[in-house]
Amino acid sequence: MSADIDFDHHSDEANADPVAYYARFRESCPVGRSAAYGGFTYTTRYADVARIARDDETFSSARSDHGGQGVGIVIPKGAGLDQYPIELDPPRSTDYRQLINPLLTPEAIERLVPMIERHAARVVDDFVELGSCDFVRDLTNPLPAAVTLDWLGFPEEDWAKLAGPIHDIFAAEAGSERAVRGAAGLAYMDQRIRELIAERRSAPRADAVSELVAGRRGDGSEFGEDELVSVIGLLIAGGVDTTTSLTGSTLVHLARSPEQLRRLIDSPDLLDTATEEFLRAFAPSQSMARTVTQDVEVGGCPMGAGDRVLIPWVAANHDPAVFPDPEQVRLDRDASRHLSFGIGSHRCAGAHLARAMFRAMMTQVLTRLPDYRVIEEGLVAYPTRGNQSGWDAIPAVFTPGPRASTAAGAIRALTTPTPLRVTAVHTTARDVVAVDLGLPDGGELPSWLPGAHVEVRLPSGRLRQYSLCGDPADAMTWRVGVLREPEGRGGSAELHELARPGATFAVRGPRNHFPLTPAPSYLFLAGGIGVTPILAMARAAAGRGTPFSVVYGGRTRSTMAFADELATVAGDKLTLLPQDEAGLPDLPRLLGDLDADTAVYACGPAPMLAAVERECARLDLTDRLHLERFTAGDGLEAAYDATENRTFSVRLARTGVTLTVPSDRRLIEVLRDAVSGLSYDCEKGYCGACETRVLAGTPEHRDSVLTDEERIAGRTMMICVGRCQSDRLVLDL
Repeated sequence: MSADIDFDHHSDEANADPVAYYARFRESCPVGRSAAYGGFTYTTRYADVARIARDDETFSSARSDHGGQGVGIVIPKGAGLDQYPIELDPPRSTDYRQLINPLLTPEAIERLVPMIERHAARVVDDFVELGSCDFVRDLTNPLPAAVTLDWLGFPEEDWAKLAGPIHDIFAAEAGSERAVRGAAGLAYMDQRIRELIAERRSAPRADAVSELVAGRRGDGSEFGEDELVSVIGLLIAGGVDTTTSLTGSTLVHLARSPEQLRRLIDSPDLLDTATEEFLRAFAPSQSMARTVTQDVEVGGCPMGAGDRVLIPWVAANHDPAVFPDPEQVRLDRDASRHLSFGIGSHRCAGAHLARAMFRAMMTQVLTRLPDYRVIEEGLVAYPTRGNQSGWDAIPAVFTPGPRASTAAGAIRALTTPTPLRVTAVHTTARDVVAVDLGLPDGGELPSWLPGAHVEVRLPSGRLRQYSLCGDPADAMTWRVGVLREPEGRGGSAELHELARPGATFAVRGPRNHFPLTPAPSYLFLAGGIGVTPILAMARAAAGRGTPFSVVYGGRTRSTMAFADELATVAGDKLTLLPQDEAGLPDLPRLLGDLDADTAVYACGPAPMLAAVERECARLDLTDRLHLERFTAGDGLEAAYDATENRTFSVRLARTGVTLTVPSDRRLIEVLRDAVSGLSYDCEKGYCGACETRVLAGTPEHRDSVLTDEERIAGRTMMICVGRCQSDRLVLDL
């Protein structure tokens, strides 16, 4: 490591293709010393980036004289106002995080969704009749600005005045007239924030600035004006241009990938999963930086106190050790381990708001501008992608459409985990149970269509998806079928063990990645537990009077769930093929005899779907084939027997409250009921957002964030999945 390496994340080569640039160094020298910008250490691997970002004691975010004057979290440093809390280390940053966290919880953002959707519809109304737009100028900049500033409490006349300068700062060449204009706009923003703080101190309103002004430190003292200006300024900057960048990059990608665009249009609920993949692939913040506080070694590279180190989120997000084939954008990839929101104490507090704004904009485009086409010759990228990536201009054309006649957001869904009670359980085949779920108060559940599934969070913290297989006309009940898999990772066994009438599970949904689109006729192919969505589809086809046939295969007749119910629905249109009696389905015959307009829907084990895909490709039927794939449990999910969960107590050190965590509830569920503004996100133990200090007791770690040494030390834990090995925990809450 004695020789400096020719590495520059702002170079023309890096700007042209950051992913390839970092990949080249990851393969040749994953951690090294660059001579650029006064010298710094660069990193390229997920593990190294995550380690540095989580170690505030060794790698500081605070400003210092090392590496020059200015903002300390980028390389090279630049001029800029202090940004609290992102430019402070714990414990100095703690009070500021506790000030803003309650405003940005999943529950708080859920309450903002109607406002977000209303703004999204209004913004698109302004250009939808024209048939052309610049997505940045007309959508991705004004929408996040309107939402963020409306939420904070700025009057409408300020929205455009503040949105433009923030974008200019990121999109302008350094030293250009536009950059000067952006700096002047930020000075105006500083003035307006101070005026609004003064107004809300004297006359509070129902807005975020009023809540920030009323906030107090842990010792009860007020926050000063300069501190609030810094916090609010960071909320504005973070809320506006990062979502602008993500949405613009996604729109350009989908214009270049029409098959993925069509898939999202046909399966709009897939956007929930795809959002995390877009965040992984198109991280708005490409990199950040830290200052080393003590001698340390990372990846074989020694660093001394005062050294600067680059942590590129874009490189971590494309590390093949974590994300196979990272250069590919896969809409159904579970990319929730991405680092686009960071990791550790400075993980983006506005992650939930960013997702909500992104989804609102994308939903507007997918439903109202589905045939949009980007004018490639008019694309203008940011001048450098070393710190922030995005587009300055995205001209597009589309078929003109009408203004929105009704408010957005008419489709209901349980978008946050909601307790549902088990109302009935019955065996439908060997090792398969049907579980009926309903709201505890007996109210109506969100409606659903064939192909929809729900996410069930088990008491262990495991998350599983199950297709709805009941009757959509039954508004009080959702039914799922669950196969016990002895060789699985424990989720199915846990649900089989705990699903009893009266038991409660947290559920989200419905979502539909496998919609039944209109067709003159259908062939439904089901294998094993893959019968669950097919049952609902057959019921719908029968109800519409649409011709259909069903072929259902299983290992033995006794393992084929819902066979009797399917026979009642399909009658003589059903063919049952127990493998021990009839062998495998004759796919060449089944698919070769299809009418020219028959759509094929298949769900089942991977080998079955692969065989169907091959035969459809051979017969040129791929455009008529629709698949629902089973996905295996994530490789990072901890393996354990959740049926051995023990009841324990947890004491909250800051309030003195003691709570009981029963064996059938997750720690975070109990804490959510008692702690305002609890920070959490993925609820899988991947992202680190919920990392909490343990003051006493022995935590049981079930996350994939902590190192072995950190697990042994037991000083922190991920409360979304962790439990307790002893009878009691004391947490710094």
